[in-house]
Amino acid sequence: MGEAERGESAPRLRISFWCSNGHETQPSFASDAQVPETWDCPRCGFPAGQDRDSPPDPPRTEPYKTHLAYVRERRSDADGEAILAEALAKLRGEI
Repeated sequence: MGEAERGESAPRLRISFWCSNGHETQPSFASDAQVPETWDCPRCGFPAGQDRDSPPDPPRTEPYKTHLAYVRERRSDADGEAILAEALAKLRGEI
Protein backbone atom coordinates (compact mmCIF):
# COMPACT_ATOMS: atom_id res chain seq x y z
CA MET A 1 0.00 0.00 0.00
CA GLY A 2 1.60 3.24 -1.04
CA GLU A 3 1.60 6.62 0.62
CA ALA A 4 -0.81 7.97 -2.00
CA GLU A 5 -3.41 5.36 -1.05
CA ARG A 6 -3.11 5.87 2.72
CA GLY A 7 -2.82 9.61 2.76
CA GLU A 8 -0.38 11.78 4.65
CA SER A 9 1.06 10.41 7.89
CA ALA A 10 0.70 12.49 11.03
CA PRO A 11 3.68 14.62 12.04
CA ARG A 12 5.86 12.61 14.44
CA LEU A 13 7.92 13.56 17.46
CA ARG A 14 10.77 11.41 18.91
CA ILE A 15 11.13 11.60 22.70
CA SER A 16 14.10 10.10 24.60
CA PHE A 17 13.50 8.00 27.71
CA TRP A 18 16.23 6.61 30.01
CA CYS A 19 15.99 3.73 32.50
CA SER A 20 18.08 3.24 35.66
CA ASN A 21 20.47 0.97 33.69
CA GLY A 22 21.30 3.88 31.36
CA HIS A 23 19.47 2.47 28.33
CA GLU A 24 17.96 5.05 26.00
CA THR A 25 14.87 4.44 23.93
CA GLN A 26 13.27 6.89 21.52
CA PRO A 27 9.67 6.01 20.70
CA SER A 28 7.89 8.27 18.27
CA PHE A 29 4.58 9.94 19.06
CA ALA A 30 2.17 11.97 17.01
CA SER A 31 2.98 15.63 17.59
CA ASP A 32 -0.48 16.28 19.03
CA ALA A 33 -0.48 13.17 21.28
CA GLN A 34 0.03 13.33 25.04
CA VAL A 35 3.49 11.93 25.91
CA PRO A 36 3.50 9.58 28.94
CA GLU A 37 5.76 10.33 31.93
CA THR A 38 7.29 6.83 31.89
CA TRP A 39 7.96 4.24 29.22
CA ASP A 40 9.01 0.59 29.61
CA CYS A 41 12.60 0.02 28.52
CA PRO A 42 12.62 -2.55 25.67
CA ARG A 43 16.05 -3.87 26.73
CA CYS A 44 15.58 -4.53 30.46
CA GLY A 45 11.87 -3.87 31.15
CA PHE A 46 12.53 -1.26 33.84
CA PRO A 47 10.52 1.98 33.77
CA ALA A 48 12.22 4.81 31.88
CA GLY A 49 11.73 8.55 32.31
CA GLN A 50 12.54 11.64 30.30
CA ASP A 51 15.12 12.94 32.81
CA ARG A 52 18.46 11.31 32.01
CA ASP A 53 20.02 12.30 35.35
CA SER A 54 17.26 10.88 37.57
CA PRO A 55 15.46 7.98 35.89
CA PRO A 56 12.64 6.22 37.77
CA ASP A 57 13.64 3.58 40.30
CA PRO A 58 13.21 -0.03 39.21
CA PRO A 59 10.24 -1.82 40.78
CA ARG A 60 11.01 -3.66 44.01
CA THR A 61 10.25 -7.34 43.76
CA GLU A 62 9.36 -9.28 46.86
CA PRO A 63 10.91 -12.74 47.21
CA TYR A 64 8.65 -15.74 46.82
CA LYS A 65 7.12 -16.89 50.10
CA THR A 66 6.11 -20.44 50.79
CA HIS A 67 2.83 -21.38 52.44
CA LEU A 68 4.77 -22.18 55.61
CA ALA A 69 6.24 -18.65 55.67
CA TYR A 70 2.75 -17.14 55.54
CA VAL A 71 1.55 -19.46 58.32
CA ARG A 72 4.53 -18.49 60.49
CA GLU A 73 3.59 -14.83 60.07
CA ARG A 74 0.11 -15.51 61.45
CA ARG A 75 0.88 -18.09 64.17
CA SER A 76 3.36 -18.23 67.02
CA ASP A 77 5.31 -21.38 67.90
CA ALA A 78 3.02 -21.92 70.90
CA ASP A 79 -0.06 -21.76 68.65
CA GLY A 80 1.54 -24.28 66.29
CA GLU A 81 2.33 -26.71 69.10
CA ALA A 82 -1.24 -26.44 70.45
CA ILE A 83 -2.72 -27.16 66.99
CA LEU A 84 -0.33 -30.09 66.51
CA ALA A 85 -1.20 -31.54 69.92
CA GLU A 86 -4.91 -31.27 69.13
CA ALA A 87 -4.49 -32.95 65.73
CA LEU A 88 -2.43 -35.79 67.25
CA ALA A 89 -5.05 -36.27 69.98
CA LYS A 90 -7.76 -36.61 67.32
CA LEU A 91 -5.68 -39.17 65.41
CA ARG A 92 -5.13 -41.21 68.58
CA GLY A 93 -8.83 -41.10 69.37
CA GLU A 94 -8.39 -39.19 72.60
CA ILE A 95 -10.85 -36.49 71.55
